[in-house]
Amino acid sequence: MPRGGRRTDKDDPERRCIVSGDSGLTDMMIRFVLSPDGVVTPDLAEKLPGRGIWVTSTRDAVETAVKKRLFSRAAKAQAIVPDGLAELLETLLAARAAEAVSLARKAGLAVTGFEKVKARLKKGPVGALIGARDGSDQGQAKLRPMAGEAGIIRCLDSTELGLAFGREFVIHAALDRGGVTLRVLREAKRLSGFRPCAATHDETDLDVIEVRNGA
Repeated sequence: MPRGGRRTDKDDPERRCIVSGDSGLTDMMIRFVLSPDGVVTPDLAEKLPGRGIWVTSTRDAVETAVKKRLFSRAAKAQAIVPDGLAELLETLLAARAAEAVSLARKAGLAVTGFEKVKARLKKGPVGALIGARDGSDQGQAKLRPMAGEAGIIRCLDSTELGLAFGREFVIHAALDRGGVTLRVLREAKRLSGFRPCAATHDETDLDVIEVRNGA
């Protein structure tokens, strides 16, 4: 795998969004398949059998796909869309992002708490700076200039972060570079399309690329 975890086109071929018609890497896309009963099923791990149907990971794109019956058109078959698909996706993506943060914690890549995060940032580059989306903007404003090229993640609630760290709640965290941190960044990026005030690093490179929604 090349520098910074960048995947080659062979590792991650381009896919076409059925809503926009644009093709691109899957970092900001969601794969769907039809179940044997014809139900549109999110395949967030991208492992389910069947023909993949790809949609850009935003609430607007998913809702447009439902409204215009694009799943049936793409599958060339009658597709049954579950009620509240966009809300379901937000819940599933949040759970995956929190799970990835938990894995980073277990791998020894994470620190939490304003002072500990501040001290870690002073030591050198990190892979991600995490702030609870319901936390104080003042704290993040103090830490962000110290984060350098780190990915900025603000798409998880303090309680969701708390579960990831085995606590009641967490407001500030930082993750070291590499390893499962790349997965955290990707999951946060996909979740950012469903929640406002989120910013993530594009895992395809170490250069800073932030995606802001509703900010």
